[in-house]
Amino acid sequence: MVYLQINLKVNPANREAAAGVYQKYKAPFLNTVAGAQSKELLVRDVDVQVLHGFDSVHNAKAYLESDLFTADVVGELKPLLADAPDVRIYEVV
Repeated sequence: MVYLQINLKVNPANREAAAGVYQKYKAPFLNTVAGAQSKELLVRDVDVQVLHGFDSVHNAKAYLESDLFTADVVGELKPLLADAPDVRIYEVV
């Protein structure tokens, strides 16, 4: 299992809108992205975290370069962000 973790600095006033972006693209992510296995939204006091599950590092990296991510998800989230996202990939060994 591989996890793609994206931490987003979102002001409290924009968190509902950010959660809406998550909901809008959850099904397309799970249904169309190669190797996608799960997607969870974690809302914390300091940020919003999206945790994506994949079958391989290759597929996690490919998603970060896909139109779904770069044009759709990032395009809608960009005006809601207070800072650049922190993106990390973890592999369970």
